[in-house]
Order: sequence, then structure tokens, then C-alpha cells
Amino acid sequence: MLKNDLILKAARGEKVERTPVWIMRQAGRILPEYRAVRASVKGFKEMVKSPELVCEVTLQPVDILGVDAAIIFSDILVIPEAMGLDYEMIEAKGPYFPKTIQNEGDLSQLSTDNMAEKLSYVTDAIKMTKSALNDRVPLIGFAGAPWTIMAYMVEGSGSKTFSKAKKMLYSQPLLSHQLIDKITISTIHYLKAQIEAGADIVQVFDSWAGVLSHDLYATFALPAIQKICDSITEVPVIIFAKDAHYMLPDFANTKASVIGMDWTMDIKTARQIYGNNKTLQGNADPCLLYADKDTIRRETIKMLEAFGPQRHIANLGHGVYPDISADNVKCYIDTIKEFNFKN
Repeated sequence: MLKNDLILKAARGEKVERTPVWIMRQAGRILPEYRAVRASVKGFKEMVKSPELVCEVTLQPVDILGVDAAIIFSDILVIPEAMGLDYEMIEAKGPYFPKTIQNEGDLSQLSTDNMAEKLSYVTDAIKMTKSALNDRVPLIGFAGAPWTIMAYMVEGSGSKTFSKAKKMLYSQPLLSHQLIDKITISTIHYLKAQIEAGADIVQVFDSWAGVLSHDLYATFALPAIQKICDSITEVPVIIFAKDAHYMLPDFANTKASVIGMDWTMDIKTARQIYGNNKTLQGNADPCLLYADKDTIRRETIKMLEAFGPQRHIANLGHGVYPDISADNVKCYIDTIKEFNFKN
């Protein structure tokens, strides 16, 4: 039985004695201990595929920062690779796909079979981490949302506009739907394998949601999110669609337990949309953590008061930036853990 199940209680809408907190990218470059492990291997992908190293860095923020959950250290692009589309992680630049999806021939080369087997290095890491956590805190599993994964598979790398991927939505809608469907099937298999291995809750990251209009998102991205939420019934699901404030009303109709918010999203508006039916997660601007500690404490308390004492999981509005000091991240976390609502 979990000693600290605050995040799971909050996700299910149960009463909590304080607001739980975790941080996107908490296992990462903000920690010198992470940098030491990362320096011990040749490349990022080598690290992702080593269950022992993944376990070590996943535990670090629990031990050092005192967060209320661990999130398995991995990468959203393990899915296209398992489907047959290899990628490289180029230092200081990000992911690069030597081959991209452009037509039906490319699509036919992708496989949705044996996802759990192909991604066993992730599930092995989850089993190892779950055991090492010894029921201290929950373990979060995750995957990229199908639209975000498609964006990389078509574009070939990160982009400010993802214009090649969006061009496909407009000019090849059938192919786009077929590609998203394949990614969705693979993602559901993958998330279920993570849950079977021990993940207590899962998050779906739609990092590039904000480049789409409401109509495009509703047509291509949302049905995939709904399928995932309908299929994952074993644990709570968190949806985090970055910059997609226009989709908040639509997410009310999904079976997601938690809606992640970035710092541009209005807390009061979100509460009006969801009432007591969804838990909200977020949403401090990561740049707040560059400020002095008094400013961090003041703004964090302001955020907590805006969300209220229940149905909230504190986080940032996106991943923590690598040059933010771990000390300031700890100040943010400690402020949340020490705060008491007056009534």
C-alpha cells in the first residue's frame, strides 16, 4: 500500500490534507546527480534503454526534491521507433528522423504489433523503479499524444510551426487519420503495458497541441485522446495539451481524470468549465523559478489559493528548464507542501 497516495486521491477527486506536487522534467538536467549519470553514457537513447540508469534518475527527484510522485524517465519518441521509424537524438538540437512519413507506402511500413515486447526496456525500468520506490510515492507512466507523435514523424524534427505535418492534415486528411489511428493503437498498447508493469497513473503529453486551430484539433487530435481515455480504465489519466486553452471545454467530454494546464490558461475559467468533475494540474510559469525565493513563495501561494484546496495537483505549466537551480525548484515544492488553507 502506498505511504503517500496524495496524487492518486487528488486525481480521483477524493479529499486531500494538502495539495500534492510533482514537476514535469523533474528527472533531468536541473539535478547535478542526473548530469553525472548522463555523462556516464554516450547518448541519451542509450540511457533511456538502460533500465538500471532509468530507475536511478527516476528516483533522484523523489529523494532530493521531495516530490509526491516519480515519473518514469523516458522519451515520447520511443513509440515511432517501436513502430519502425527510427530517430536520432542530436545533442543540443533534439530529435531527428532520417526518414519521415509522406505517403501511403511509408504508412504501410509502420507496425502496431508487439508494442509491449518492443518497449520492454521501459516496462523493465518501471518494474525496477516500482520495487525501488518501496511504496513511498506513486509512479507516473506517460506517452506522447498521437497528434504530437505524428507531428514529429511527418516533420522529421522539432519545429516552431510544424508546417509539413499541418500541410498533411489539410492536403491528405485520410492519410493523416490513418497515421493517427496507428499511433493511437500503439499508444494504448504501450500505456497498458506500463500500467501492467506498475504505473499508478499515466499522463498523455500533447506538446504541440497549440499549433492547431480548434477545428483541426477537434477533427484529428481529440478523437485519438478520447480513444486513449476510453481504453485506459485501470488508472487515472492526465491530459496535458500545451497552449490548447481553446480545447478546455472539449476535454470536459473525455474520461480523463485530470486536465493539465499551462501558465496561459485561466484557473477560474477552467474551474467554471469542469466544476467538481475534473482535477486540474499546474500551472506556474517555469520562468517563475528564476526569481528570488520570496517571489517564488508569494506567486506559488497565489496559485494555490486560485486553485483551492481540493481537485488540484500542483505542477509547472510545462517542463522545468535545465538552467533553473534545483534549490529554487525545491523552494517551489516546499512552499506547496507547507502551505495550509485557512478554512
